[in-house]
Amino acid sequence: MVNSIRRHLLKWHRACSLSIQKGGCKPVKTNFTILIADRNPNVRTFLQREMTAAGYRTLLAESAREVLKLAFQGEPLDMIILDPDLPDAAETHMLKHLMDRIPVLPVVMHTYPSEHGNDSKDMSGVIFVEKRGSSVERLKQVVHENQIDSYSRRQKI
Repeated sequence: MVNSIRRHLLKWHRACSLSIQKGGCKPVKTNFTILIADRNPNVRTFLQREMTAAGYRTLLAESAREVLKLAFQGEPLDMIILDPDLPDAAETHMLKHLMDRIPVLPVVMHTYPSEHGNDSKDMSGVIFVEKRGSSVERLKQVVHENQIDSYSRRQKI
């Protein structure tokens, strides 16, 4: 049974990988919830629109404190798309708190290369997507792949 599910998911994943740039992939789990946190309200709104159109539920945060509040007290999250340069991010030690309390929560850093130097030890398991014109397509792909991995792991349990 597990092997047939895995084969089905792999076949579906390959088909979606070919069509992801055209918005052809739909979520495995319809209530997959993504927290989008970016310092720029226009970027937040744009990512929300794109992820919602792809079939995901979205929540928005404009500060590190808001990220932590939604992650720890809100509804369960499946992923966070995070701008590491949020207001108050340094003083709240946001990423460390997230990784300590919810280590299985996938975090995608949506950032410019210069903003995430190689000096942080707290970045293992964090996925980096560079901010640029077509980064939303890469974000959709990362979300989709992570959702399939998550779904496959749950089926093994």
